[in-house]
Amino acid sequence: QLDGGDQGRVTYSALDLSKSESIPLLLGQSEKIDILVNNAGAIPGGDLQSIDEQKWRDAWELKVFGYINLSRSVYKVMMGQKSGVIINVTGLAADRLDTNYIAGSSANASLNAFSRALGSNSFKDGIRCLAVSPGAVETDRLVTLMKTKAAIDLGSEDRWRELLKGLPYGRAAKTVEVADVVTFLASDRASYLSGIVVNVDGGHSSRGGAF
Repeated sequence: QLDGGDQGRVTYSALDLSKSESIPLLLGQSEKIDILVNNAGAIPGGDLQSIDEQKWRDAWELKVFGYINLSRSVYKVMMGQKSGVIINVTGLAADRLDTNYIAGSSANASLNAFSRALGSNSFKDGIRCLAVSPGAVETDRLVTLMKTKAAIDLGSEDRWRELLKGLPYGRAAKTVEVADVVTFLASDRASYLSGIVVNVDGGHSSRGGAF
């Protein structure tokens, strides 16, 4: 969040990054790129039989190939600078594998592996690459989903927070808690971190049991 004391210029572009032709349009707005945060995608739930080939490909075009293609293009710019940080926001489904979210689990696991592989050697080009894997986060989308579920299961959408009591600390993560981790990892204070996945899930990925 910016206030009146901030310096600099903010621009934005409405582009579909599942289409590779959008990438040059985005990169053309900046001569130097210090940080890339890939954070996009809404992969549908469903098991192997309910997610057909086209649905699977459509879902991966943005969150898997979109991340990879944008990283490739930005990496080339960062190589010329001999500096830069790439952070891929993935998700808990990479560790908490779910057959009913099979396309999402596979996508997040793939992007975690991609980030580790790229980040293991990117230091040679002066670049760091990492992944941030959040658990449940209290976004507008999550609240809407939980309210719908609470209305069905508990008889009132106002009781949606009760559905999160099984999570660490009895709640979902706040968006700022994830953003703070991304900000730290992108900063020089994390200058010796690369090729790792940082889970922001209150320890959820390290314990047994279901959501």
